[in-house]
Amino acid sequence: MRFHSRKWVKPGDLNANKTLFGGKVLAWVDEEAALYTIIQLENKKVVTKYMSEINFMSSAKEGDIVEIGIEVIKFGVSSLTLNCEVRNKMTRETILTVDNIIMVNLDENGKPKPHGKTKIEYVRDRLAK
Repeated sequence: MRFHSRKWVKPGDLNANKTLFGGKVLAWVDEEAALYTIIQLENKKVVTKYMSEINFMSSAKEGDIVEIGIEVIKFGVSSLTLNCEVRNKMTRETILTVDNIIMVNLDENGKPKPHGKTKIEYVRDRLAK
C-alpha cells in the first residue's frame, strides 16, 4: 500500500475525549479516495458509491501526524474499488482500515461512464508518453 498524504491532528480534529474524531478521519478518507480516483481515471467527476465496514483500531492525539494509504483492488467498467489504511506516522499504529471503497466515474450529466482503465497508472509514466 502506498501512503499518499499526511494530516496533522489539530485541536479542531478532536472529539470530547481529546482524541481524533472518527468523523474527521472518514472525511479525510473520502477526500483521499476521490483524489486518488480523479488522478487514476483522469476525470474530475467522480463520486463515492460505497464504503464497507470501517474498523477503528486505535486513535491519535493533537500534534500527531497521520498518513492515509490507498490501493486499487479492482477496476470495474465505470468504477474503482479501493481499500484504505490510516495510520499514525509517528507510531506506525493503524488507526483504521476500510476494506472496500467504490468510486464511480461520471459523465457530464452525472451518469456512470466507462473509464477504459485496467491497471494503475502513475503520473510519471503519463508524462513520459
